[in-house]
Amino acid sequence: MPQITVEYSESLEDAFDRRGFALGLHPVVVETVAAGLPACKTRFVRTAEFVAGDGTADDAIVHVEIALLAGRTDEAKARLSEAVLDVVREHLKPTGSTVHLSAEIRDLDGSYRKG
Repeated sequence: MPQITVEYSESLEDAFDRRGFALGLHPVVVETVAAGLPACKTRFVRTAEFVAGDGTADDAIVHVEIALLAGRTDEAKARLSEAVLDVVREHLKPTGSTVHLSAEIRDLDGSYRKG
């Protein structure tokens, strides 16, 4: 915990500093929702296809989902979502395309276990 998943468009492969993003994000998560730094785990999922709206534009996405143990307030989750988007912007070079950024902070299911 926290389990962090980042989906990003394949077209951003060279524009998105993923390692820098993860290393920049982990301390923000710790500070914002009182998580432990060693517990932060980020994985990246490259998305080969993405369509927005009518599909005529060459858009891209970065979507970050952070799953936490239950107990954080909605306000804390909202603060973390905003902070996540700021960290994405810091690690994304301009591409000339519209990049749709989004973040979701959610509670882990009660069945979550780690070993």
